[in-house]
Order: sequence, then C-alpha cells, then structure tokens
Amino acid sequence: MTNPQAPAAPATDPTFTPPSLGRRFGALIIDWVLCLLVANIFADPVRDGWAPVLVLILLYGFFLGLFAQTPGMYITKVRCVNWHHGGRIGLLRGLARGLLLALVVPALIMDEHRRGLHDRLTDAVIVDAPRR
Repeated sequence: MTNPQAPAAPATDPTFTPPSLGRRFGALIIDWVLCLLVANIFADPVRDGWAPVLVLILLYGFFLGLFAQTPGMYITKVRCVNWHHGGRIGLLRGLARGLLLALVVPALIMDEHRRGLHDRLTDAVIVDAPRR
C-alpha cells in the first residue's frame, strides 16, 4: 500500500520540475559561508584551504544523510532525495555527494532534471521541500 501523502518518486513522476538553479546556488553559498565559519574554529580557512572543504563534505554527509537538507537547503526550501524512491540518500551517499561537489566539475554537467554528475553518481536529485 502506498502513502497518499508521500510525494511521488522523482524518477517516476512525469510532472517533476526541479527547483531553480538560483535556489540551489543560494543553498550552496549559505552552506559555504557556514563551512568557513566552522572551519575558522580549528584552522585558518585562508591559509588552510582544505579545512572548509572538509567541513563541507562532512556537513553534506551528516545533514543530507539524516535530514535530506543542509542548513542552506532548509533556508532556500529545497531537499536532496533519492531519485528512485524519494527518501533520504543516507550517510555514505551524502558524504560521496559532498566529496563530488567539492570537486566542482561534476556540478557543472547537468541533465534535463538539473541533476549534476554528483547527483547521478549518488542516485540523488534536488526537489522542492514540502510545504508545511
């Protein structure tokens, strides 16, 4: 039996429309500023460029794996879910997505659903957050 209140999986929803690139980019900027602030606690982000990148990877792994949203995604009202079933992607895929996003290039190669290479490799997609 399916849950009538659960959204359809993006892969099987013919009406699926991805959120704008502006909202995705806004979420990334918010998350990046947060990572710079956190990295500043244990390293100098200007001198130690690896520190905010490490924080970004861990932030994505933790928040996407457990909540399907990073703080930036929460503010811009988008979520990162599994392409095939619409649920959370889990900790390992969240970490992998963060690592691939840190490489930058995969994010620039998108398909018609605005899924970057980092999304396709981790079986993820960015969707609008449900209205409460």
